[in-house]
Amino acid sequence: MEYRAEARYMRVSPQKARLVLDLIKGRRVEDALNTLAFTKKRVAPVVEKLLRSAVENVNYLNTEKGADVDVDNLYVKRAVANDGPRMKRIRPAPMGRAYRYVRRIAHIEIALAERGKNGTEPVATVVGEETVTAKTPSKKAAARRTIAKKKPAAKKKAVGAKK
Repeated sequence: MEYRAEARYMRVSPQKARLVLDLIKGRRVEDALNTLAFTKKRVAPVVEKLLRSAVENVNYLNTEKGADVDVDNLYVKRAVANDGPRMKRIRPAPMGRAYRYVRRIAHIEIALAERGKNGTEPVATVVGEETVTAKTPSKKAAARRTIAKKKPAAKKKAVGAKK
C-alpha cells in the first residue's frame, strides 16, 4: 500500500526541489527526516513538512481505518516535483523595452510504502488472486534474458551483377 502527501503551488522551481527530493528517495522515513533537517536548501523545510504530513496520513489510516502499518518500516517510495503553472513577469529594460522572465512553481508529491519484516524487501501485495512481490521477476524480463542474440544477416549477392 502507498501513502501519499502532496504540496501544490510551491514557489520553488521543480529543478531545485528535485535536488532535495533526490536526497531522500529510497531512504527510511527517520533517515529522510534527519537528512532534511540538516540540508541547507530553502525548499528543505517544505519537503520535511510534507514528509511529516505523509507519516500523519499513515497514522490516521492506522487509527481510523484499521490498517496495520508499522511506521518504523516506512520508506520513501517516490518523491516527485512536477511543473506547476508559470508566472510570466516583465523586467524593465533599456530604451523603453521590457524583458520577460518566468517564475516557476512546483507541485511536490511524496509517497511512502512499508518494507518487509526484515527491512529489505517491500511487503507482498495481493492483486486479484495473484501475490506480487518486488523479488518476483516479470514475464517480459525473463523472456528478454532467454532470447539469444541474432546473428547479423549475410549479405545477398545481387542477381546479374558483374564484378
